[in-house]
Amino acid sequence: MILVEFLALFFCGTFFGAAVYISIAQHPATMKAGVPVAEKFFPPMYNLAAPMQIASAIGGTLAGLAQWFLGGSGLWVVGAALLVSVIPYTLIVLKPINDQLLDTKVKRSKAQTENLLNQWAPRHWVRSVASGLSFAVYIWASISS
Repeated sequence: MILVEFLALFFCGTFFGAAVYISIAQHPATMKAGVPVAEKFFPPMYNLAAPMQIASAIGGTLAGLAQWFLGGSGLWVVGAALLVSVIPYTLIVLKPINDQLLDTKVKRSKAQTENLLNQWAPRHWVRSVASGLSFAVYIWASISS
């Protein structure tokens, strides 16, 4: 079904694009602006980005599975598995760091905050890579059908 295929590609591509943008441009730029700026920027950025990324990951996964269920190749399941993997990864690996960065009541030293932000960056790249692989698999599934 073309609509389901479109939705899988749209949601997955949206997640991938946002994740790569954050990893390549947004986070490095805020770090270059200085740790105090990055520390103040993180909570509002996170609160705006998280709902969109959650919806994109879930929507892309469900649409990929639906496309497979409707007769698409097994590549749709592979792509969906890659995309859905970012959810438990985020909850297990990134959420503890996010929670600390979002807790504005805790007084941390600049060095502690910088350490958290520096831990966060490479871990976020995993989401970029996983969603990029998912997007590539979805494209492959789409053009091979």
